[in-house]
Formats: sequence, structure tokens, C-alpha cells
Amino acid sequence: MIVQQLENQSPFTTKDGSTIRSILDRANAPVEKHSLAEATMAPGQATERHHHKICEEFYFLLEGTALMEVDGETREVGPGDAILIPAGSRHQITARSKLRFLCSCSPFYDHADVYFD
Repeated sequence: MIVQQLENQSPFTTKDGSTIRSILDRANAPVEKHSLAEATMAPGQATERHHHKICEEFYFLLEGTALMEVDGETREVGPGDAILIPAGSRHQITARSKLRFLCSCSPFYDHADVYFD
């Protein structure tokens, strides 16, 4: 059994500009098919609009509000909202307040699968 504590994970910045702490991924567990991370953003901060050719993502908002754009459709999102980002979909999230959310990727997050417009 693999159990990881969030507070023991070191944060890093992804290619799109968000700060994440991997909860479970191939760097800290024998993961083969997905990853789970916590992302945090400051008010006004936005990721760079991008897409993944292979990875499908779920965002699950824990704290704060944001504008979420997926393939040209924009919505305000907040705590309890789950967002599907299909592989190939161009997306960007902009924090309206201090933001904290979970990001699940399948297959696992990989810098090599981040493409900018």
C-alpha cells in the first residue's frame, strides 16, 4: 500500500505556470496510468493557454473562484465544481481569488505533453 501525505510533497511550477504539489504520480509511487496533484494560484494569476495531446484532465476546486476556459467556452467555477478537460482541448484557468484545486491526469502529467497555442 502506498500512502502519501500532501504536506510532505515539494511544490514545483508546471510549464503552464501553475504551482503544484504531486500527491501521487510516477515520481513518488509506482504509478502507471494517472497522476493526482494539488494546484494553487494567487488572485489574478492565470495559466498559459495550452493543451495536451495525450492527457485527459479533471480539475476539482477546493477553495476560491476562477474563470475556466475550455475550447473557447468560459465559465465561473468555485468550490465543489469538477471540470473535464478532454485530451486536445485548449484550456486556461484564471484565479479570481486565492485558488486551490485538485488536478487528476490520465495518463500521468508530463511536461512533454504540454503544448502552447
